Amino acid sequence: MSAVLDTLSGHQVELRPFTAADITPAYLGWLRDPEVVRFSNQRFRKHTAESCAAYLASFQGTSNLFLSIVHQGYERPVGTMTAYISARHGTADLGILIGDRGCWGQGLGLDAWQTLMAHLFQHAGLRKITAGTLRPNVGMVRIMERAGMRLEGVRECQEIVEGVPVDALLYASFRPE
Repeated sequence: MSAVLDTLSGHQVELRPFTAADITPAYLGWLRDPEVVRFSNQRFRKHTAESCAAYLASFQGTSNLFLSIVHQGYERPVGTMTAYISARHGTADLGILIGDRGCWGQGLGLDAWQTLMAHLFQHAGLRKITAGTLRPNVGMVRIMERAGMRLEGVRECQEIVEGVPVDALLYASFRPE
């Protein structure tokens, strides 16, 4: 599978390759917003335009995807997605960040998630998609479950959030037959 991807259209969002032009003050603001990254290990990193450019560069020459989520009708991205693809195993591990808090609760995350899953199953020939989150991240749990993923495993008390050990939940979905 090539890492080159045209725009994918969902019902409410478009997914397009993340570019250097997407490294904006708004994007950096998401990564620096404690509420946005509350359940992400991004909360432990200091993000600069340079560190973000280096992260973007890490996708070059790989089959992995780094995508901007654009709410249809908006000019600017409202979030990002990643897909770490193992073509040899026919798998991908997905991640998502809806950074624009004004867009939370509108179904954009689910639409983006389902759009990318459908593309990877139908056009990339993958057999399995995985993802994980922390138990208190109810919004992410809902996205995965509404997208048809099932709980595959639990790593009990895996990470510390706000001083409290929490479970890591591992979800998966197989290509529909």
